[in-house]
Amino acid sequence: MLDNEKELHDEELPETPETIDSEDNSEEPAVTAEEEALPAAPDEEDEIEEEDHEDEEPLELHLEQLISHDTAHDDFNWGIVNKHGQAYTKEEFAGFLEQYDSTLSSVLENEVVAGRVTAINDGDVVLDIGYKSDGLIPLSEFRDMPGIQIGDKVEVYVEQQEDARGRLTLSRRKAKLLRAWERIVDSYTNGTIITGVVISKTKGGLIADCGGLETFLPGSQIDIKPIIDYDIYVGKTMEFKVVKINETIKNAVVSHKALIESDLAEQRQAIIAGLERGQVLEGIVKNITDFGAFLDLGGVDGLLYITDISWGRINHPSEVLQLNQKVNVVVLDFDENKKRISLGLKQLLPHPWEVLDAAVTEGSVVKGRVVNIEDYGAFLEIQPGVEGLVHVSEVSWSNQPVNAREYFRLGEDCEARVVTIDRDDRKMSLSIKQLTQDPWSEIADRFPVNSTHQGEVKNLTPYGVFVELAPGIGGMVHISDLSWTKRYAHPSEFTKVGEKINIMVLDIDRDNRKLSLGHKQTEENPWDTFENVFPVGSYHEATVLRRDDRGAIVQLPYGLEAFAPLKHMRKDDGTLCDPEEVLMVKVIEFNRDDKRILVSHSRYLEDIRREADETVKKERTVEAEQSRAAVKKVQASVEKATLGDMDIFSQIKEQLGDDLTQ
Repeated sequence: MLDNEKELHDEELPETPETIDSEDNSEEPAVTAEEEALPAAPDEEDEIEEEDHEDEEPLELHLEQLISHDTAHDDFNWGIVNKHGQAYTKEEFAGFLEQYDSTLSSVLENEVVAGRVTAINDGDVVLDIGYKSDGLIPLSEFRDMPGIQIGDKVEVYVEQQEDARGRLTLSRRKAKLLRAWERIVDSYTNGTIITGVVISKTKGGLIADCGGLETFLPGSQIDIKPIIDYDIYVGKTMEFKVVKINETIKNAVVSHKALIESDLAEQRQAIIAGLERGQVLEGIVKNITDFGAFLDLGGVDGLLYITDISWGRINHPSEVLQLNQKVNVVVLDFDENKKRISLGLKQLLPHPWEVLDAAVTEGSVVKGRVVNIEDYGAFLEIQPGVEGLVHVSEVSWSNQPVNAREYFRLGEDCEARVVTIDRDDRKMSLSIKQLTQDPWSEIADRFPVNSTHQGEVKNLTPYGVFVELAPGIGGMVHISDLSWTKRYAHPSEFTKVGEKINIMVLDIDRDNRKLSLGHKQTEENPWDTFENVFPVGSYHEATVLRRDDRGAIVQLPYGLEAFAPLKHMRKDDGTLCDPEEVLMVKVIEFNRDDKRILVSHSRYLEDIRREADETVKKERTVEAEQSRAAVKKVQASVEKATLGDMDIFSQIKEQLGDDLTQ
């Protein structure tokens, strides 16, 4: 639209409030202008006539023309303000806007500003921050200000200057959090102290509210002493020092322990400066560990090692000390640079060896408690701080090795005889076996050679069985002396620990305290008769017990075991005999002295084949002899008949001769 047309249009508009406020209500003038631009609506009669005339233009074409027609408001400049028929220039309009903006305060989003309460209604608080519009904040964000009134000034956080509905968005909660975070950062930077309220317990510590911001108080930072029950701190107001912050997530870690340590720093320095070795101090047990206890000496900690708690042996400091217990200790050593103080408790008492009863001498009998067990023996505590060693050689009169860990039990009471005692070196050797008479002094009378007895199996070794005949007296049965007929790979195949077996005393070595025992000697030696039962060349049925690379062990009748070399265990098909297989063997060697029998299955097969061949040969020889006899008989009969015929012929000849003569 041309400028003169615009001016003409402006002059035609009546000067009304709606026209003056056209900048804010631009939609209404637009609709009005459009209506004015459109042709007047036809009355009902005209519409009827148009419907009756079929030659008139179609309705669609008419609507298209109306839509394509340029309306008067399309090019209208709504930024022009009409006043008494005259428009403001751009410069004037800009000046008016500048004057209007100068009356408003500068407000930026995401910042904290001061606001004044102008109204409280319907659960909302209306605040004036000097902006063109007021802001609303829910009354619930003012719970810390129950007496809030109109005119009160508060700090708020500007979230949005205008939301989707054109309203100013404010938040007091975010303003409090932002101010609280600023105080947290300032405390962390400058090392100042902040105050907070412990609101809850969490994993590993507590949650403290510091000015509206939740911070984490680790359990190790609550106090200088370990805290077991966190619940007692919930609801308490405490002072903290910020030890760590995270700008990204606005999180902070605080410490109450740091304040306590700073207060005790001067006290600690004064205490260390006044320490002397041998000084006796009062301390409170603040922590107990496996290796000792930490004591609070009034601002500085000292370590009481477990070895310095008692002259006697203890397994754990808790056996003597308790948490928060007050005890007097002596300063053993200290390091000013490392702030380390070594303490002692037992040093306040005299050494037990110095007050040991004079009646404890060599040969006396004492009672003690087993406090330590080693491979070489056990330590008996006669009284706290006084111990004696019972060596394994002093446990039993028997030469059988004694396992101290199996013989002794920690905490049990034992009686022993003092063998040696040295009060200067504070050493004592004890003996249990010397409480009784040496049984080897009368061994020949109680257990003479070739006598039979019953003993208990105490131990098994690869080479034999140790049998105890009486307390402190025992001997070894060699594996070869367990059975006359069987060979055992290990004594466990014959017996087990705890069983009772019959034995015979074969030999006595009094000097070395040794007995040679045998079990098979208690039975009759079957080898005296085996020589007749299993002679060389005899055949017997045998069962294969086991087989190795050397050969096989087979069992003969009467439970006798024999050995067959591997090459003698092949069958007719060339394969080796398997365990538990029953077969026939031939005795190829019998050694009565070594109690050894060698057998062969192959030799048995060879003998069987040879006997079969000889039998066939003999049968053939008999058949041949029988055939020759039969032939001779036939020949004999044939020869007799021939001779008889010759006699007849001679007779006939003689007769003929007589006849011719006549």
